[in-house]
Parts: sequence; structure tokens; C-alpha cells
Amino acid sequence: MENRATKSNVVLIILTSRGVRFFRMETLAKQLGVRLLARGLWLATAESCTGGWLAEALTSIPGSSQWFERGFVTYSDKAKEEMLGVRTETLARFGAVSRETVEEMALGALRHSHAQISAAITGIAGPDGGTAEKPVGTVWLAFAGDNEPTLSVLKQFQGDREAVRRLAVTAALEGLLERLGGHDQ
Repeated sequence: MENRATKSNVVLIILTSRGVRFFRMETLAKQLGVRLLARGLWLATAESCTGGWLAEALTSIPGSSQWFERGFVTYSDKAKEEMLGVRTETLARFGAVSRETVEEMALGALRHSHAQISAAITGIAGPDGGTAEKPVGTVWLAFAGDNEPTLSVLKQFQGDREAVRRLAVTAALEGLLERLGGHDQ
């Protein structure tokens, strides 16, 4: 069997003075920006375990101020409650890493912004914090839009803390592109 590199399975990593750049993530963010701009949509993000990495990937694209409205970094439960309106009862009953919480985060990002579409991420990046029910690498993503049902997705990533966070951001970008009609390979 021949191993062939295609555009969809190659991640070009280059060490620069600013560290490692992940060009797959950059490509996805550019594609997303083109789609949002073409549709006249604004995007908001709500992040927990990724600590703003999704917003950073988006704002690294020149011209992102024309389609990226704002990002919420809500690492603590209190921040999720205060900034996004996640209900205390939801956090107590289901925990911060749950379908219920991530959906409330995505909807809260819409309610507390001027965006028409949002993405939310919450998870356990590790190396600690995992349980038998929610092991390290468990990540919930949600995508919400005006007049559209909220979609949530559970992912189980492998790797160290940075890998889990990077994969979560990439999954969010891919999910947003799918929400907007698929993405280019």
C-alpha cells in the first residue's frame, strides 16, 4: 500500500521565532473567514479548556475584524455563569464538561454578542482532571446559530495537554465549516 500525502492529511509544521505554526489550523480559519464574510455573518466563540486558542487562530487571519465579533474565555464555572449565562443548576447536575454546559455556552455567546453564529468548547485537556466517565481528552463542542438548532459533538482526543487543545480548536474550525456547508479538502 502506498502512503500518499494529500491536502487533507498533511499538517505542515514550521518552527519560527514565535514557535510552531500549524498550517492546517490556519487554512481552516482562512476558509471559515471567507465563508462568514461571503454570508455577512459574525462569529463569537466561547472557550474553556482551549483558553482562547480558537479566538487566536481566527484573529491571526488578516481581515478577521470583518467577521469575528468576540471571544469569551470562560475557564471557571463562575465565568461561564457570569459571562455566558450558563445556569448554576446545569453545572451542578452535569458538570462543566458536558453536552448541556457546552450548548448553554454556545447559546450564551450568541445572547451576549452581536454574532449570528457561535462555537463553544469545553473539555479536559489533562494531564489531570479526568475520571472514568470523563477521561483526559474528553471534549464537548457546540455550534449555535440564529434560527438554527444547536449542534453538540463529543470528541475523545489522545495526546498531551497541548495536543488535546490543538485538536479541539481544529475540530471547532472544522465543525464551523461544516455548519456553513462543508469545507474544502
